[in-house]
Amino acid sequence: MTLDPDAAQVLELIRTAGRPPVEALSPDEARASYRAAREAVTPEPVAVAEVRDLAAEGPYGSIPLRLYRPHGVAGTGGGVPALVYFHGGGWVLGDLDSHDGVCRHLADRSGCVVIAVDYRLAPEHKFPAAVEDAFAATRWVAAHAQALGLDAARLAVAGDSAGGNLAAVVCLLARDAAEGGPRIAFQMLLYPATDFAMDTPSHRRFAEGHLLTRASMRWFRDHYLRTPADQEDWRASPLRAPSLAGLPPAYVLTASHDPLRDEGEHYAQRLIETGVPVTVWRVPGQIHGFLPMGRLIAASSRVLDALGGALKATMLADAARPPGPTV
Repeated sequence: MTLDPDAAQVLELIRTAGRPPVEALSPDEARASYRAAREAVTPEPVAVAEVRDLAAEGPYGSIPLRLYRPHGVAGTGGGVPALVYFHGGGWVLGDLDSHDGVCRHLADRSGCVVIAVDYRLAPEHKFPAAVEDAFAATRWVAAHAQALGLDAARLAVAGDSAGGNLAAVVCLLARDAAEGGPRIAFQMLLYPATDFAMDTPSHRRFAEGHLLTRASMRWFRDHYLRTPADQEDWRASPLRAPSLAGLPPAYVLTASHDPLRDEGEHYAQRLIETGVPVTVWRVPGQIHGFLPMGRLIAASSRVLDALGGALKATMLADAARPPGPTV
């Protein structure tokens, strides 16, 4: 399978720019580089009816949120389905602004209210801080659904990369919660990290030269986890959860030229084996992290359109299984 020409151009631009790899930077330097790169590759934002900053009550303080309400959706009392979104960035990078374009696009195409979560980042806040914030924010959205004009019975979670990891873990925590829910109707995992072992064929094949490298993954791991023992914890590596039974229907997207490809697909297969309805889409020719890169990678917009359509079909029509890809 050949690399998409747009993705190949992105890799060539990175190579010729000569910017230092993330593992050569401090977290603050890496965050500044990440922000600059996002500005260069993010397309013009899709217009939505409302963008509003909120705050959830977390276990260790306030958790910033950002709500995106699409056009044609009432502000209150409408019982609108909602998607809680966790951004990627290796648990070290990213914020509400870095994935603003993705959240706007999904809200517009799905007809769902999207609520992005600005969870605490490592290394200042190591594992399981991000997990605690992600679950607390999801519970807060469910508890305040009526005030926000949302339908708590039609609540989905999603995320890309590290955010996909958090979305998967939130579903497991919600399933096992003794009380207080929340009830999650759907999970959308976008090139998710599911196992810190990092020993699959795709990890070896794409260890270098495809944006996310083996060295950078180790850098993220070492900043996020407290000790090597943490990678055995299913809250860090959800693929290691004893059982995936009873989880909500899932849409798992992977990229063909991504080191995380195999672990994402292994997670999908385990879901399928327990009877969970799952759609798996390996996007051909794409690299890790391509979804926000619509300014340079044309397929990004088309894939986000398809994801928004799958979310709409599932959350608005109560479909048992989301439709397959359309691009």
